[in-house]
Amino acid sequence: MQRKTVRDLTAAEIRGRRALVRVDFNVPLDGVAITDDRRIRAAAPTIAYLRDRGARVVLLSHLGRPKAKVEPKYSLHPLVAAASAALGTTVQWCGETVGSAAVAATRALGDGEVLLLENTRFLAGEETNAAALSQALGDLGDFYVNDAFGTAHRAHASTSGVASLLRPAVAGLLMERELEYLGRVLEKPARPFIAILGGSKISGKIDVIEALLPKVDGLLIGGAMACTFYKAMGFETGGSLIEPDRVELAAELIARAGFRLTLPHDAMVSRAIEAAKSAHAVKRDAIPPTEAMYDIGPDSCASYTRAIGTAKTIVWNGPMGVFEKPPFNAGTLAVARAMADATAAGATTIVGGGDSAAAVEQAGLASSMSHVSTGGGASLEFLEGKALPGVECLDLKGTH
Repeated sequence: MQRKTVRDLTAAEIRGRRALVRVDFNVPLDGVAITDDRRIRAAAPTIAYLRDRGARVVLLSHLGRPKAKVEPKYSLHPLVAAASAALGTTVQWCGETVGSAAVAATRALGDGEVLLLENTRFLAGEETNAAALSQALGDLGDFYVNDAFGTAHRAHASTSGVASLLRPAVAGLLMERELEYLGRVLEKPARPFIAILGGSKISGKIDVIEALLPKVDGLLIGGAMACTFYKAMGFETGGSLIEPDRVELAAELIARAGFRLTLPHDAMVSRAIEAAKSAHAVKRDAIPPTEAMYDIGPDSCASYTRAIGTAKTIVWNGPMGVFEKPPFNAGTLAVARAMADATAAGATTIVGGGDSAAAVEQAGLASSMSHVSTGGGASLEFLEGKALPGVECLDLKGTH
């Protein structure tokens, strides 16, 4: 961890000063009801750390994908009650993000108080990292804390631009934890080191496969992306999702990876995703032309469970099947349970955000992992070895 964190700040740098904290409150909503408040709870330790030391905490976040204009359905106002509950204090609200009213609200805060501002993506210039908006955001705080790992791979005004204007600019405790666990995977993983990659498309995982292949002792593949590999092996894939323009690449990866790459031995197939009652297991070279693969099969579940049980470091990104639709969740659940058992046996287990994080949460196993990342895209880019703009802009340790 080469970037400064809130732990590196002196009492004088915190007390009575406005801490502009970029959090990731991009939570799923059903209307105005929050269906999963994990990201809000994940930010609580950093905010508590600052409050306990007398900071005046100003929270910035995005929600959804508004098109640089005010869209009421993406307002952060419905999050105020949940944030107050998660933080154990009354969170104040301002319906503006920048401008005189927002600045006045930040200056009216007392030591230890918390203010949430409106959605940063309502502002033109946020996603283009506009200098004028960065300057306006800089007026909201006296120092900067980035605790939004989920957006650290985006060079936005609230994640990168404003950090160049406020000093100190440091990582929060959640950001520190993310970088510590993911950094350990890349630098000094305990061995055997196994990566598990799933999801629908090879194209979204090519860079991470390329980056991890030289580092891992085993790479287990699941999800529909396995079918593109099957096609490269000359197998029938029926109506399964494949990427025709990635078949040649899949063949190259199989040849280069050798024994380190493991594809599912069997598949759960059906005529359609809705036809769950017709689901049945077949060997990977026996997928019927009229059916499609929607999950790894029971033999693969058993094999992957055994492999995970031998590892000392496991990183997982992407479900093994359509985990939202039983019985096509069996593979994903098998991996989650195997990782929970591995954690209990002393292994370091990291779930790389996104659908995998949602799956372990639904299975009630999130607390049984060493670390569940809050950033799907950010964790992938970090594992690919890419620099994250929201991290690169923070102060280095040993600097003033």
